[in-house]
Amino acid sequence: MSCIKEESEDLKIEEAFIIKHEDTEAQTDPMELKKESQELEVEEENQCETHHDFMTGEKPRQTEKISSQKRAQKTKPNSSKRTQKQNLEVPKRVHTREKIFVCDQCGKSFQYNKYLTTHMRVHTEERPFVCNRCGKSFLQEVNLNTHLKVHTGEKSFTCDQCGKGFIRKGDLNNHMSLHTGVRLYSCKLCGKRFSCKGNLNTHMRIHTGEKPFICDQCGNSFRCKATLSKHMKIHSREDCFKCHQCGRTFIDGDNLKVHITTHTGEKPNMCHHCGKSFTKQSHLKNHIRIHTGEKPFACSQCDKSFTVKVNLKTHMRVHSGEKPFTCHHCGKTFRYQGNFNSHLRAH
Repeated sequence: MSCIKEESEDLKIEEAFIIKHEDTEAQTDPMELKKESQELEVEEENQCETHHDFMTGEKPRQTEKISSQKRAQKTKPNSSKRTQKQNLEVPKRVHTREKIFVCDQCGKSFQYNKYLTTHMRVHTEERPFVCNRCGKSFLQEVNLNTHLKVHTGEKSFTCDQCGKGFIRKGDLNNHMSLHTGVRLYSCKLCGKRFSCKGNLNTHMRIHTGEKPFICDQCGNSFRCKATLSKHMKIHSREDCFKCHQCGRTFIDGDNLKVHITTHTGEKPNMCHHCGKSFTKQSHLKNHIRIHTGEKPFACSQCDKSFTVKVNLKTHMRVHSGEKPFTCHHCGKTFRYQGNFNSHLRAH
């Protein structure tokens, strides 16, 4: 009886333990149980696929997929860093203005390769952008688009003070200096000031004697391209302007207008300081320097300066010893025409 009693007590203890264990499982989070069951299912599927691959001799797909995903996760941050580094290189050059693309012919450097490619056309003389109206060609498309406005008559930039229109913005900026009186560019040799850098560069050829624009028909050379273009009309006889009083022809309308004043006696250019008038605007400009005291033409060998260029040329004979005027009666030479004329009257 004592044995039976002990067994019954053991059964009661086991039942109590089982009941308590079931209560503990009942208190477990349902989401955790679901997660554990899903993981068990995945493990079972992997085991089944691995067993199937072993039987058929095929490689396990799931393992391949997982390993490739791991490799992608490992390599992705590195490739992303490289891409970010490459993307940062261009903005960095914008701020530092670093010029890493160098022309192998002249040494000029550029920030971007596309600018170097465009620059190389200067050396190769390639002009791929051609005007379909006049056949003129250009290095860049933007220059062609600007040129086309010459044919269409479009003038996108207008002066807000006088209403004059311009094709290029740079031309408008240069024109504005007429109203403001600002001349930012000055010649280091004679002090003359200019509103745009291009005019200063052309002016410097007066001092250097450079005449890069050469006529291919007569060999005459000129300091600026505009003067050569006017000269070419002499050979082609295009757009000639004829004086109806004497029949003389001119290559542009401005010269014809100046010429007509010789017949009419008109002097439209008047000095606002003293009231004196002149036929040519250039003569008025030279005259005004008498009032302002401006002497832009300076001698490179002494400190003397002059209001007009012709006086500087005459003065340079003092240093060179040149005497271009020779008396055909006695052979005596003179430096100045005034002295030569006085000598001739003596004969």
